[in-house]
Amino acid sequence: MKNNISLLLTSVYLVFGICLLAFCYVLFGNVVSGWFDFSSVPSKTAIQRTKTTPKSEQVVDGIHLETGLVYAEGFDIVRGTCTACHSAKLVTQNRASREGWKQMLTWMQATQGLWELGEQEPIILDYLATHYAPEAIGRRANIDMKEVEWYILNLEEE
Repeated sequence: MKNNISLLLTSVYLVFGICLLAFCYVLFGNVVSGWFDFSSVPSKTAIQRTKTTPKSEQVVDGIHLETGLVYAEGFDIVRGTCTACHSAKLVTQNRASREGWKQMLTWMQATQGLWELGEQEPIILDYLATHYAPEAIGRRANIDMKEVEWYILNLEEE
């Protein structure tokens, strides 16, 4: 009788463990499977033959190709902080002064769960204000209607 109870408990623990593993796989499967994905890792001889920068880390004309961010001082901190929550495109499509970027960070901290940036905040703000400041280029100037020489287009055949 005691062996039957022990066998039953072992079976229950085993089923519980399998269910727990399945649940964790559903939650974290993509992350964990990424750890063991060796299909994109070149062989040792390929690494020796090609001494190139991985495509994900290539920089062309000062732009980091994977993120589209300007590759300059503060890049690593901005990439690590900003892309932890959203695409780098959200950064590159915006323009703001240092104060404007500060307001965006404050809003993200108040409403979106952004953590306190501490010593990294000035580095991030310097980077964003330098590389994603408002551009002087804007709309063309309004047309001065008084200065336009108007003419009437004659479409009738003569």
